[in-house]
Amino acid sequence: MRHDPMLAILADLMRRVDGLAGQRGHLSVVRLHDEVDQIRHIARAFHLDVVEGLAGTLESALSLHGLGPVVLSYLDLMRDAISSDMRAADIVPIIAQRSPAPIVTLRA
Repeated sequence: MRHDPMLAILADLMRRVDGLAGQRGHLSVVRLHDEVDQIRHIARAFHLDVVEGLAGTLESALSLHGLGPVVLSYLDLMRDAISSDMRAADIVPIIAQRSPAPIVTLRA
């Protein structure tokens, strides 16, 4: 089985999002903002547009409203977006090497 580097990136993003959700209430707004910013940068680097957009919107919400129930909603949306990308990355096309079929001659 081949290793897909994109799955590793997506797993890291999922770990980060789950970590933030698990620490809710124990992180300052500044620390949460920094963590979400890192998620956004990783998503941008790997063209995960939905995750990047959600992280950017969450950063804006944090700037305006601070901590609150909106944080978990955005983390859930990011988790869903990452999961859907994981399913797409899991399907790795493998081109099978076929040897030419032997030529069979039939005699009557």
